[in-house]
Amino acid sequence: MPATSLPRRAGLGFKAEHFEAALQAPVAFYEIHAENYLGAGGAPHAMLTQLRADHALSVHGVGLSIGGAGPLDRAHLARVKALVDRYQPASFSEHLAWSSHGAAWLNDLLPLPYTDETLARICAHVDAVQSALGRPMLLENPATYVTFAASTWSEPDFLSEVARRTGCGLLLDINNVFVSAINHRSDPRAYLADFPLAAVGEIHLAGHEAEDLPGGPLLIDSHSRPVADPVWTLYAEVIARTGPLPTLIEWDNDVPAFDVLTDEARRADRIMEGARHAVLA
Repeated sequence: MPATSLPRRAGLGFKAEHFEAALQAPVAFYEIHAENYLGAGGAPHAMLTQLRADHALSVHGVGLSIGGAGPLDRAHLARVKALVDRYQPASFSEHLAWSSHGAAWLNDLLPLPYTDETLARICAHVDAVQSALGRPMLLENPATYVTFAASTWSEPDFLSEVARRTGCGLLLDINNVFVSAINHRSDPRAYLADFPLAAVGEIHLAGHEAEDLPGGPLLIDSHSRPVADPVWTLYAEVIARTGPLPTLIEWDNDVPAFDVLTDEARRADRIMEGARHAVLA
């Protein structure tokens, strides 16, 4: 399993309101968004230091803009490096997306045309991140709402080539696969059949919102609901092929009580345990 030493079990995104419960819970690992911890101290770091003492940690970046047209923000990357050096997480990941243009920063992860030019830029940026951090990273497939006529690569083939050229691993977000497939009227199973699963170091599962439009459903990767049943089905099919993989339950908006999150994590663990038993049978 590349670019991570996370336990092959289910983890949760850490939320400060769940701090006391999170310290005591038998959760395999916690994930944080890097940009919430780029300050030098204060309550966020005090909590994270305690949590890190007894739990594996994954750091998930949302602001490096790896798909951006310009060079990486070296000051931002230096702050991410300081965070990674401080906590020595088992995994660091970012997105196949862009979120900045010049000095403007956008509160979203925006899609890219999959062309040879984009591929060269993404690989250069991934190389720069890995060189700065001194470790391999994971790159996540995005949730998308538009496609580009200019694209000459499929998304799975594009990600496979990035991993081949840079040595990075991949983060497979199965909710993103489902959201994009429904939005583009394509087959999520066909996408997953082409995905380079051998490069996957972590899986993300999340909930989404649905809007009924005249042209058909539009799904929004909202991270505000339980994981949908079709996404659980796809997850079970992937795990049957790969065996257990570190699996994060993402819930970032309308965050529920901690036991709701741990119930989702236990469901993922049951699916992985079933896959272990199937291998041994």
